[in-house]
Parts: sequence; C-alpha cells; structure tokens
Amino acid sequence: MTMQKLLLEAVEQRQLRQLDVQFALMVASEEPAVMLAAAMLSKDAGEGHVCLPLSRLVCDDKTHAALQACFALLGEALDWESALLSSPAVSSSESPAPLILTAGRLYLNRLWRYELTVARYFSEANAPLPCDEARVRQTLDSLFASQEALDWQKVAAAVALTRRISVISGGPGTGKTTTVAKLLAALIQLSGEQRCRIRLAAPTGKAAARLTESLGGAMQKLPLTEDQLALFPKEASTLHRLLGAQPGSQRLRYHAGNPLHLDVLVVDEASMIDLTMMSRLIEALPEHARVIFLGDRDQLASVEAGAVLGDICTYASLGYTPARAGELARLTGCALEGNDDPLAGALRDSLCLLQKSYRFGSDSGIGQLAAAVNRGDRQATRTVFSGAFGDIEKKSLQSGEEYQAMLEDALHGYQHFLTRVQQQSAPEQVIAAFGEYQLLCALREGPFGVAGLNERLEQVLAQKRKIARSQHSRWYEGRPVMISRNDSALGLFNGDIGIALDRGQGLRVWFQMPDGSVKSVQPSRLPEHETAWAMTVHKSQGSEFNHAALILPTQLSPVVTRELIYTAITRARQRLSLYADERILVQAIATRTERRSGLSAIFEAH
Repeated sequence: MTMQKLLLEAVEQRQLRQLDVQFALMVASEEPAVMLAAAMLSKDAGEGHVCLPLSRLVCDDKTHAALQACFALLGEALDWESALLSSPAVSSSESPAPLILTAGRLYLNRLWRYELTVARYFSEANAPLPCDEARVRQTLDSLFASQEALDWQKVAAAVALTRRISVISGGPGTGKTTTVAKLLAALIQLSGEQRCRIRLAAPTGKAAARLTESLGGAMQKLPLTEDQLALFPKEASTLHRLLGAQPGSQRLRYHAGNPLHLDVLVVDEASMIDLTMMSRLIEALPEHARVIFLGDRDQLASVEAGAVLGDICTYASLGYTPARAGELARLTGCALEGNDDPLAGALRDSLCLLQKSYRFGSDSGIGQLAAAVNRGDRQATRTVFSGAFGDIEKKSLQSGEEYQAMLEDALHGYQHFLTRVQQQSAPEQVIAAFGEYQLLCALREGPFGVAGLNERLEQVLAQKRKIARSQHSRWYEGRPVMISRNDSALGLFNGDIGIALDRGQGLRVWFQMPDGSVKSVQPSRLPEHETAWAMTVHKSQGSEFNHAALILPTQLSPVVTRELIYTAITRARQRLSLYADERILVQAIATRTERRSGLSAIFEAH
C-alpha cells in the first residue's frame, strides 16, 4: 500500500486531518518519508506546536495503528535527517523551502522565521539602558512605600526601568496593574521635558477594556501633576487594532517598513499572544521602543502555535545574574541574591515574577485551590474542597438529574442579567450584569461543551419564559454573543461580547468599547459570532467574573489540563463552582499542557 493511502486511512481513523495529508502531498508527493514527516508536522502545528523534533518520528507502543503502518512502510533503519535534507522540500535554512530542518527540529518555514524573530528580539535586542541610579532609587522610593524586605513589585519596576524589554509575570491579585501604573509614573517623571509616547495593548477587546479601567484607576492615586497625567494613554487597544489590521486581509498598516509611533508599549495578557502575533508585533516596533509584557505564565497558552511567555519565563526560577542582582538591590533597597548559572543570563535579567497575592488571602478557597492546582498537588486540591471555604463548591455531573441541576444553577447565576434585560435597563448596565456570572467549558462540542450547553440553556430559558425565541431566527432580546473573527472596520475583535437589545431601533447588538463607551451594531452586519451563555476557558482569558462555573466532561480529554483548570479558577473573583467527576479532575491536574518549540534551545545558545 502506498504512503498516500496509509495517510488517508489515518485521516479516517482521526489520527490526521485531511489538511495534513493535502499539505504532505503538496510538498512531497513522490517521497514517502518526507510525506509522513510533513503530515505529522502539519498535525502538530494544528495542535499549537511550533516544531516537530525528529526524536518524535518513531514508532512505539503509543503510536496509533494507522500511523504504525506508515512507519512500517519506511522500515526501521531510516536516517530521518538524511532522508529529509535530500528532499528539495526541506532546507537546513540556507535556502528557501517549505520545510526547515535545524538542530534536529523540523519547522514549517513560516513558523521557523517567526521563532527566529522572537528569539533574536528577546536575546539580542534586549540591551541594558543607562540610568542615573540615584534618581531611579529616589523615584522608586517615592512610589513604592512598602516596608517589606523584598518588594517584588518594586523590583519589577526597577527591571523595566533599566531594560529595553521586560517581562512581568504573576498570578491573579499579585499587583501587575499597580506595578505597571507606578512604573509608568516613574518613566514619566524620569523623562522630564522629553515627551514620552506611551501605548497600551492587549490581545482581546475584553482584556484591553480591563487594562484601560484598572490602569486608569491606579494612575489617579499616584503623585502626578496634571501635565504628567496628560501623558498617560486614556485607553488600551487590541493588538490587531494597534498594528492596523486590514479588513479581509493579512496585511497590517504597521510593520518593519512603517513602524509604530511610540516610545513605550505595555502589553497585557501576554500568555495569550501566539508566535505569529508576537513576531508581527516585534517587527512593527521602532528600534528605540521600550516594551513591558505583563501576564501569568501559568495560564493556558494561545490557541494558535507557540507559548512564548511560558518559554521565556522558564528561566525566572534561576534568578538574576550576580551583577544584575547587585544593580537591582542598589535601585530598590531590596535584598537580592544572584545566581552565577550562565544559562540565558541576559534573558533572566529582564524578567520578574510577582510572588505575593493581595487578592486571595489564606481564607480564600479560590486562592488556595489555584495554588494547589498550579503545583499539581492533587491531595491539597481535595483538602481545599473538603475544607470550610465558602467561596468554592464542587458538584458531580454523573447523572441526568445532576446535569439538570447544573442548568438550574446557571439560570440562577444569570438571573440578575435576565432581570436587567426585562427591565429595559441601559445597555451598559445590562453588559455589566452579564459579566457577573459565566459558564466555562473545556470542550466545544457535546453536552458538556459550548455548543451543547448553549442549546440546552436556551431551551430551559425559553421554557421558563426568560427569553422569547423565534422559529425563524437565532436572535432574541438578551442573546449574548461573542465575536469570533476580527472586523477592524466595525471596531470589533475576536473575544468581544455583545448583548442583543431593542432600544427603539429594532434589535441591535450592544458592545462596550475599550474607552468605556457603548456602541450598537445591526445583527446582520456582525462578523462571525456565537452564542455566549457558555464559553470555552480559552475564550475567557483576559476576563474576570464575580462567579465563574467550570463544567468538565465526564470522559478524559487531552485538552483538559492543569493549565486549563488553573486558568478557569483564576477567572473567578468572588465565587467558583466546579462541576466535575473526581477522576477527571485528578487526571487533569496531573496533565501539563505541552507546547514544543525551539525557543529555549535558542535562548540557551546565546
């Protein structure tokens, strides 16, 4: 049997996608070994991996029968490196080709170029910035009044003031926003007469709106003059809007040939930025720009390929180089010890992990649970749920009755929102009420996924006359929708939430914009969208809810991982409900999300 037929059998058995096989045929229709490698690389890229290590091109007891037959056709003694590099479809990077093989890793050409751009930026462009240590120390002392022996927020600000590129990571409540507000105040004060153009950005509209609101509030509390406050940006934008995304095109207004007009860029929710977007952002930056990335390294990585923030923050546990630790100690007065490990020293010196949570105290079940899950501590997770915490609850979903009870709980959770809709409240009040409670799912399909839950909830809401559904339309008053495709012409972006309301002009969909204003759009003009009574945990990133409810499937799934559970828990401000089978939860906590890339290897080579 030919390799093409075997690969198509693998598609029938759901081990590959049709896309993977078509790509393999396009690049290497006459070379069986290259066909198999290309198909597996395409599959991995679809799952978020940046590259395919040659060490994974093996047949073992975990390999599915459909792919075992492919390996059997090639024989056991195949030298993969020689077989691939002998093909015109593969290059070792010296010449252009669809596939790139370097350092034992096989890449799609596009992802290889993006990874190289990101690696060079964080390794080579990240120069130390000269500073007047006495002035910086005085400025930081005036802004950070903490009496703690080691104030990580102050250290983070010092890191960012003295490096062109900095990464500040921390879990919920560790003060990332407070830190960056004080950091920007320090930058404005230290820049004096020299005008400092600052921009704020985040991957989604919701995250941009949150950054605008929280930073604006924090800046008002700082000792800045009216002139200094005027230098502070009034709103954050999405990364797509910042880069000037063109409707219906991959082209961006800002790129290497037309860089962004800014001196300082703050990017929030950096864990959501995939490799492609990170590369495009880097290429659009002017050479002198200072960039501060904020995020939680333990959250889910982006939906698309890459886990850039996670790869970078791997080195934070090694601490600072001795010279850098000494510099930061002088700037902050904090006691810091250096580590003379030579690994990725320049990168380590631009990182800071915020380690103290100010939101979740020892009496918070949400905080205790997030920490236990993050450590992978299954016993501590059980202990938290069996404790006397009033802000978390775990319920089973084994039976039809329990599933129905979960729907009733959701109905109760959305009651305030539904009341606001029925009372014809102002659109901004309705939108705010919708953000108080949210159903979160691990899966898209099935009764425990977004599609099934949205349909079942609509049925229950209609039966109880909370909504008025029509047989002829998906639209009804109060329908929440999430945008799933960017539309820069309308100013709507992937992840934005809108509510369908009739305010005298017929049914229109109302959205809150990053500056706090609301706008309405006719349903027929909306870009791709979906009902949002339930949303995936991935789509919830960048958002927080007073009460979050996580629904896990009753069968094991590779997408249900520790990072997914942690991300869902940390969406909850005040209350978390978890609907899960104990066995599934324990398995999830033990399963790490894996994203294969070559970034670490490149960082360590510098």
